[in-house]
Amino acid sequence: MNDQTLDPQIHIATLGRNARKAAKGLLSASTEAKNTALREAAKALRNSMDELLAANAEDVKSVEGKKPDSFIDRLKLTEDRVEGMAGALEEIAELPDPVGRTLATFERPNGLSIERVAVPIGVIGMIYESRPNVGADASALCLKSGNAVILRGGSESRHSTRVIVDCMREGLKAAGLPEDAVQTVGTTNRDAVAALLKADEFVDLVIPRGGRGLVELVRDQASVPTLLHLDGNCHSYVHEAADLDKAAEVIRNAKLRRTGVCGATESIVVDRAVAKDFVPRLTAIMGNDCELRGDEEAVAIDSNIKPATEADWNTEYLDPIASVKVVGGLDEAIEWVDEHSSHHTDAIMTEDDDAARRFMTAIDSAIVMRNASTQFADGGEFGMGAEIGIATGKMHARGPVGLEQLCSFKYLVHGTGQTRP
Repeated sequence: MNDQTLDPQIHIATLGRNARKAAKGLLSASTEAKNTALREAAKALRNSMDELLAANAEDVKSVEGKKPDSFIDRLKLTEDRVEGMAGALEEIAELPDPVGRTLATFERPNGLSIERVAVPIGVIGMIYESRPNVGADASALCLKSGNAVILRGGSESRHSTRVIVDCMREGLKAAGLPEDAVQTVGTTNRDAVAALLKADEFVDLVIPRGGRGLVELVRDQASVPTLLHLDGNCHSYVHEAADLDKAAEVIRNAKLRRTGVCGATESIVVDRAVAKDFVPRLTAIMGNDCELRGDEEAVAIDSNIKPATEADWNTEYLDPIASVKVVGGLDEAIEWVDEHSSHHTDAIMTEDDDAARRFMTAIDSAIVMRNASTQFADGGEFGMGAEIGIATGKMHARGPVGLEQLCSFKYLVHGTGQTRP
């Protein structure tokens, strides 16, 4: 799993050839076979519970005292989290097969009948950081959508990833499908990442999932097409027509349910019309669980809020810290969020339908919510079973990337002997 003697270029080429062959094998795989592989992999995860938790404990021990608590929370597996991984595989098995769907049909005046049908992308390279469950989710989504995947998880999670990949391959074998449909990079040598990003001959798409540094590295170095997942500087805006008790409860969840996820609210924007009433509610409900950093108005309203710096408005904390900004109405809120958001997920708290519609139309983010926790920004919560990430770009896929987003399409043209004049 961490063989530093491997030549990165040769190693990636070998994985790529294996993946390309496996992807061809998946093209003819039945839905039943893919679902069997997923269910058997889920069974393998449960049967390997002790081994996986022991491997994960080794991973966690290697970073204790070196990484923040939010990082360790993302890395750590528990019995419940392993069960969650297994359950997600079974949920994906229950979803409709996205491959072969007819997306459109049309007839031409010359009698040609044309279909646009969904097909797998092919071979996907998945580069991610400390969350080992991403390996299981990505493998399952790629398998169900007929894609082979090469995983390159963070070095901190290498022991956990090894066990997870073994379980996925066990499921593939049990279903009579090519085991190399799921592979992992066998070295933590960073040159292997560079080689994967340049492996145009074998890899059709690279998806990075992690911090801004990782995503920007992939964006800048890849010659393989990429599907980017940028950081989550998510905002929750409390409009003057908000139910303030409801807003406080939702925002506490949006910030503190899990601070290390990309859908966590990082910035709380408050309408001046309700700020004197809402800000004390916010500090009370957050208590000592969250450090709040605000502008001059917020600090003047409640001394429990610390003064914010300019950097705070653009920071994805991934920790129990949030910024608080007071604005003079809906238009100013839209302008502020548009300027500082990473365009991942933003929310408005309001009982006013017109205000909600204006905000949700004007905010150009992948996900825009009303009266709900931004932590619902998750493929599983969207009914996708799981997700590979939240795409923040505008091409091909946007928002949670699930089965349908891991498909491309092709045209099937049916004729009766037509020739072109």
